[in-house]
Amino acid sequence: MSFVGYKNISSVELKELLTQNANSNSYYFLRWVDKVSGIVEELPSTFEQSPSPEGQMFNSRLELRWEKKGSGFEVLLLSNGDSLPEFSAIKENEKELKWETEVRDAYLYQPTVTRFPNRFKYPNNLKIAQRYFKNKKTSTVHFIALTVQEKQ
Repeated sequence: MSFVGYKNISSVELKELLTQNANSNSYYFLRWVDKVSGIVEELPSTFEQSPSPEGQMFNSRLELRWEKKGSGFEVLLLSNGDSLPEFSAIKENEKELKWETEVRDAYLYQPTVTRFPNRFKYPNNLKIAQRYFKNKKTSTVHFIALTVQEKQ
């Protein structure tokens, strides 16, 4: 079972949400107007006081995306399992959508690519994939989440 949902939270709640759902296989990608963090294994120590206006945390179970809205944040949950507390399901015509997922390999830019001004950083051992969230009824892909490939 897969779940796609959203909720609005404050800056303090964002840090708590990320901390509660992180595991040893979690990664972060933080975005500001003028820079990106690359894929990092830890949040900056100043995150609670000064969170990035946009970003995502992902692991093999879920992806959490956030975007600054007013004084708080909108958070999107893309989960390979059940919902998290207080997330509202994405609905269409008052009915909760049913999702199926498909995982595909993903490839990262090589560190030598000059597309990003400060080089795109990521851990050398990262095995990344993409999880496609498709509407079960129509097979339309609505979301593509980053995920960490399970060790085999």
